[in-house]
Amino acid sequence: GAGACHPDRMVIGEGFGSLGAQSSQQAIGCLGELAGDSRMVGIISHVTELKEQIDRKLVVSRTDKGSRAVWTE
Repeated sequence: GAGACHPDRMVIGEGFGSLGAQSSQQAIGCLGELAGDSRMVGIISHVTELKEQIDRKLVVSRTDKGSRAVWTE
């Protein structure tokens, strides 16, 4: 209807570091359900445990010539 919001992309900033293990697992599960097959959910994080749980990542690293971004699976 009017005013409905149906985003096909979502980006979530840092904040997972403050969650406990169980809350973090629940959040990852919810984000996976939100993404499904037709949406992209981006998570910006430096939390190692979180990075290990995400299948497809855009890894940004610093080089002598500037930043480098690479998709990994």
